[in-house]
Amino acid sequence: MKLYGFPPSPNTWKVRALASYLKIPLELEFVDLIKGAQYAPAYLALNPTGRTPTLVDGDFKLWESNAILQYLASKTANSLWPNDARVRADISRWQFWQLAHWGGEACAPLTFQRLVKKFLNLGPPDQAVIAKATEAFNKEAKLLDTHLAKQKYLVGDTLTIADFAVAAALLYAKEAEMPLAGYANVRAWLERVTALPCWKETAPQLPAAA
Repeated sequence: MKLYGFPPSPNTWKVRALASYLKIPLELEFVDLIKGAQYAPAYLALNPTGRTPTLVDGDFKLWESNAILQYLASKTANSLWPNDARVRADISRWQFWQLAHWGGEACAPLTFQRLVKKFLNLGPPDQAVIAKATEAFNKEAKLLDTHLAKQKYLVGDTLTIADFAVAAALLYAKEAEMPLAGYANVRAWLERVTALPCWKETAPQLPAAA
């Protein structure tokens, strides 16, 4: 299998980390987002959205990182994506929440404004966007912190791909100045998840700022 992606991206990183955790061989095809390689005709033929990552498994092409997590975890029997309809629905619920709210409204805007703009030389952070994203972050982090006060991981006391999806949004929490200080349960959970060797094994080298 090949993964077309940009290693510093949280979405590419979480897929590579999961593959490493599951010992699934995954050949990386580097897509340089900084140079616009995601818009090259050859890449758009694989993924018409012009985003990363994209998984290619034989004649099967799959984009959207959370879908890729589910597919990879389906390759072998494991507790990350168990064959149980209710557990899978619960895992998917957290993945959808991550995509729409945790990532989309909170973590991703903060990461873009405070980190990505710096590397791509796109000007100063937009303070209005940061204020809105910070409000969203606190709202969602409070929900997550309350949930994690009752259990070790997002879905009970067993690691699942939901933890990979939600934790990935926090991989640049320090650089993006995400206000994690008041959420002890989130911080403890994040430390448990990112302490797994698979994150270090797939850790990217950050590109130099533009």
